[in-house]
Amino acid sequence: MLHRLTIGNYVLVDSLETEFPGGLVIMTGQTGAGKSLLVGALSLLLGAKADASVLSDPGKNCVVEGVFDLPDIPSLPEECEFEPDGELITVRRVIAPSGRSRAFVNDCPVAVGALQQLAAHLVDIHAQADTARLSDKSYRLDMLDRYAGNAALLAEYGEAYSATRKIRQQLDGLKEEARRLDADREYDAARYRTLAEAALRQGEAEELEAEEKLLANAEEIKSGLCRIESLYDSPEGDGIDTLLREVEKQLGKTAGYVPSLESYTERLSSVRIELDDIVSDIASLNASMDVSEDRLEAVRERLSTLYELRRRFGVTTDEELIAIRDELAARVGGGEDLADRIVALERSLKQSQAREDELAAKLHSARATAAPSFAEAVSALLRGLELERAVFSVSLQPAPSGPSGRDEAVFRFSATGVDPEDMSKVASGGERSRIMLSLRAMMSRYMQLPTLIFDEIDTGVSGSAADKMGRLICKMGDNMQIFAITHLPQVAAKGRAHYLVSKTMEGDRALTSIRRIDGEERVGEIARMLSGSAITPEAVANARRLLEI
Repeated sequence: MLHRLTIGNYVLVDSLETEFPGGLVIMTGQTGAGKSLLVGALSLLLGAKADASVLSDPGKNCVVEGVFDLPDIPSLPEECEFEPDGELITVRRVIAPSGRSRAFVNDCPVAVGALQQLAAHLVDIHAQADTARLSDKSYRLDMLDRYAGNAALLAEYGEAYSATRKIRQQLDGLKEEARRLDADREYDAARYRTLAEAALRQGEAEELEAEEKLLANAEEIKSGLCRIESLYDSPEGDGIDTLLREVEKQLGKTAGYVPSLESYTERLSSVRIELDDIVSDIASLNASMDVSEDRLEAVRERLSTLYELRRRFGVTTDEELIAIRDELAARVGGGEDLADRIVALERSLKQSQAREDELAAKLHSARATAAPSFAEAVSALLRGLELERAVFSVSLQPAPSGPSGRDEAVFRFSATGVDPEDMSKVASGGERSRIMLSLRAMMSRYMQLPTLIFDEIDTGVSGSAADKMGRLICKMGDNMQIFAITHLPQVAAKGRAHYLVSKTMEGDRALTSIRRIDGEERVGEIARMLSGSAITPEAVANARRLLEI
């Protein structure tokens, strides 16, 4: 339950701190006094979206803090870890002038998302517009599931549904990839054939370029080589070889007189032998030199092919062409692994789908079993709220697969007991309020919430029906803390504690305050609710009678 609420710098609230008891807590006040501001502040505390517009003084922080009983929660999100503080838990929300908000649990900072998960175990707020939720498919199904105790089965189905969706997404992705590969395969195969037929060899272009240069200048090269041979060994006997032999001979004779020249003789002999080898190699090269126009044309044609392939594939080297060829070979020859993965995923999808189908059937069966007693319990409560002939029924209709199964819960209602129709089409505002209260009253035992807030759930109801609504709300307060913001004196008189929300002017500022009232002051407030601004003796007497009941 909520023990204490502190609000600072929130809209019309300058500073406020109030403690609350258990049971039924009534809040009343004139229209515009700020009753709904308290609900807004609590919503903010429980994780609602925040911005700087809620600041009364734009230069200061807005702070909302609540002290609650520590809820019995099986597990909390990792982001919501906090230090225990006995049996109480303190939740605080701070909104800075920049609009940025921070949340704390027992002074430990937590993410707003984690705060929202925690808040779901602390307070449930029924705002004025929440009767519209009766038209919400997911809300109706959630009510039925809570009544049926389907939490574990619903969680199990949700896991199976998510698993099936995940596998189907993976399978769709692989199939799309396979379709894309099939579409590209013919194109890739043609490109691969082009490169494969080219019989590419690493470094071939460089070799051919050198050969082309050689063949293009073959005649000039042969002429030069022949000239070298003739200069070295001339038929006329005046070649380099003849001259060197003569030098060697004369040097040998002279060495007989000058011994130091013998080493030069040996060195000259070595030079001549080395020159013989060089000229011999030149002669071999000259003999092998092929002055062939056919070969030159073939080389140029091959180079042209390689250059064209480079241009087509957007590369500059043979190595890059070979890499593309090998990549295309893998893509054209691949696909077997992808096909195997598709087959495996199809098998997994079939198994997961079967599991999902099984759990969806169990969930439907559990809902179908619970629906009649759920409807009868609501009908009984409605008949106790002066809808003596009311009939409330629940029917299940097939719905597309979703995280909550394959059912849609349709709430049907008839105030006369004849031909119930879709409640969203036939129920009046007052009837909707009573239906929502009946649902809340019945579900309070299944929701395991310590605090429930009704913000004018009695809208559209008056007279003895309002009195009975008050009794029902009061009965709910026997087992949990109930806050009832009401404009009906019949409801206000039922509360264990009564708080008055009022607005006062301080200079040019309107400020909202809240305080507990008892005794004659409470009698006066209920009398005001009965008669308006002019409180009559009859209204006071009626207020006393209501409070004595």
